[in-house]
Order: sequence, then C-alpha cells, then structure tokens
Amino acid sequence: MLGSLREKLARTRGAFRKVGDILRSGKRREEVLEDLEEALVQADVGVTAAAKIVGALRARTFKTEDRAGLEAALRDELTALLLSSGGAAARSAGPAVVLMVGVNGGGKTTSAAKLAALHKREGRRVVLAAADTFRAAAQEQLAIWAAKLDIPVVKGAYGADPAAVAFDAARSFQAQRGDVLIVDTAGRVHTNANLMAELDKVRRVVGRELPGIRVEAFLVLDATVGQNAVLQAREFLKFSGLTGIFLTKIDGTAKGGSALAVAAELGLPIRYLGLGEGEDDIARFSPRDFVEALLS
Repeated sequence: MLGSLREKLARTRGAFRKVGDILRSGKRREEVLEDLEEALVQADVGVTAAAKIVGALRARTFKTEDRAGLEAALRDELTALLLSSGGAAARSAGPAVVLMVGVNGGGKTTSAAKLAALHKREGRRVVLAAADTFRAAAQEQLAIWAAKLDIPVVKGAYGADPAAVAFDAARSFQAQRGDVLIVDTAGRVHTNANLMAELDKVRRVVGRELPGIRVEAFLVLDATVGQNAVLQAREFLKFSGLTGIFLTKIDGTAKGGSALAVAAELGLPIRYLGLGEGEDDIARFSPRDFVEALLS
C-alpha cells in the first residue's frame, strides 16, 4: 500500500520537494526553520498548521544544527499532527451507518461506491441508499455503481424527502441483516441552514430506526481546492454529527498538504483517501504511511 500511495501522491510530493531542498541547504538552523515555514504554507499546509509544525521543531531542535535530526523531527511532527486528530483510530466492530456529506462536486457518490466496494471486499454485507433526491442524475449514478458492484440500493422518487429514503433504507438494511449502510446525501451549500438541518433529520431517522447501531458521518472534501477545503469543513462542523473526513482526488493535486491543514484546524480524523476514479482507488488513512509517502 505504501508504494502505491507514493505513486498516487506524486503531485503532492512534488510540492514538498522544496522542503527537502531547504533541509539540505546548509543554512543555519533558524534560517532553515523560517524557510521551512514558508515552504509548508506554499505546499498548502496552511498558515496555522505550518506555524504549529515549525514551532514544535524549534522547541525540539534548539540545541542542535544536525540536519538529519531536523528531518527526523519533521517526520515525527507531521505524523503527530495527523495522529492528534484521531487519524489512526481503528474502526469499530459491528454494524454501522455511514452518511456521506459535503458540497456539490466533491465526489460524494463515487466515494460512497468506493467505500461500499471496500467493505464488500472485506466480507461485509453492504446496502446503499440514494438519498440525494435533488440532483437529477445522482440516483442513477449510484444505481449504476450498485449494479456494477452487485450491491443492493434503495432509491426514492425525484424530489422526495431524503429522510424518507433513509427510513426505507434502514428498514431494508434490517431485513437484509446488513453490516454497513452507506447513505449518499445531496450536495449542499454549507452556509444554508435548512439544508444542514436536513442532515440532522436524516441522522435522527436512521438512529431511531436502527437503535444501538453506530452512525458515522464522513465529510467528503476535494483535496484539489486546497485551503477552501478547510473553509468548507469549518462550516460543516456546525452539523454536529461529523465523525471523519473522506479526502478525495488526492492523487490529482499538488495541494495534498490540505490534509495537514484539516487535521490542525478542525480536529477531525481523516478516515479515507480517494486515489483515483476506480472502485479500488481508496485507502484507509494511515498518518505514518501518508507522511512517509509525502517526504520520500
């Protein structure tokens, strides 16, 4: 997996190449740290996260000019930052409901299909729910994926109440004794209070119909939008049910540093990475593997 991740993160790693150049520059430690902070910001890590990382490096290395030690400390601090948000949390056992939420165009439906395929490969019984009843092609897109993956899907009429679709899906999930119910919700403008309230309604319905079953809500963020991903996520945190991030399109951008920005500023664990368009292009997020792939 690490080799594949290195390959998929080629563009992002290119943005971090300057970090390596700085560490090998031969400059004095304080100059290196100043240049490093600027390079991290340029790699889309974000001002807050870059300052936090360099501040920790300054405290750890104040007695040495050793470049190898500084590089090792950088790897440790990047990993610690990602771990601090719960990025390596083991998934809980037992049945679960997963709501896929986010703005339009972030890749929710494709990510829902990838997640379904992953769980099926691991031997779980999966049910998909097409609760995006507002985008004309959304249900059809998920149905095509469901047919390809041979996974049952519950749909509703165009314009139907998404919570009603979630209700039907919960009943179907119970009848089929499923392990994972994945609900694809409509893309929404994160500043629209009514749409955000709709998410709460969907969550309440599945919680009521499936008592005792863990309900997750993954915010699907497009890595190619860089710092805008952080702005989106900050607004979506007002929907209190979020439990993690699904970071998409990480293979196609030099802005993968946004993963570090999300971890530093939001405190939400990154749970999955989208690494392409195929059903297998998904990876459970490992902070250590991500940092190793980024700096290798």
